[in-house]
Amino acid sequence: MSVRRLLIVIDMQNDFIDGSLGTAEAVAIVPRVVEEIRKYSVFDILATRDTHPADYLSTQEGRNLPVVHCVKGTPGWELNPQVAEALGAAAVIDKPTFGSTALADIIRGMAETNDLDITLIGLCTDICVVSNALMIKAFVPEVPIHVIADCCAGVTPATHEAALTTMRMCQIDVQ
Repeated sequence: MSVRRLLIVIDMQNDFIDGSLGTAEAVAIVPRVVEEIRKYSVFDILATRDTHPADYLSTQEGRNLPVVHCVKGTPGWELNPQVAEALGAAAVIDKPTFGSTALADIIRGMAETNDLDITLIGLCTDICVVSNALMIKAFVPEVPIHVIADCCAGVTPATHEAALTTMRMCQIDVQ
């Protein structure tokens, strides 16, 4: 059986790029993310979208991160236009928190009939990328998982590096 290469694009949304939680580092990775997406068939890409309710600030996450972001239906919730265009008809999974059990379940199901090789890119390295990488590793521990460092950005450069170190320690290949 041949190996199916999957690309997982984490939360490349306006609020994380140039919106309420945007950073210069996030803006800078957009061209590299688009370049990486274009290397894959839309059938081999899964994207996530951080998705919060209008009352986000009343949630546990909102009380700990009191910055309204990625409220479903708002411009900040939408995928970056360049990324959305590159993704085309790729599947997009809305997730209510850092890691997506729905994403991990889909990948576990795919692993039952395919030899997989998974690469993650996106935002934020130190929150949602690391959470999803570790969750996927827990669901399919024998599947190789990679993270492309220059296609990710963290809340700060220091926390980006800390997340990359954490993933390396958990046997995720950082490229």
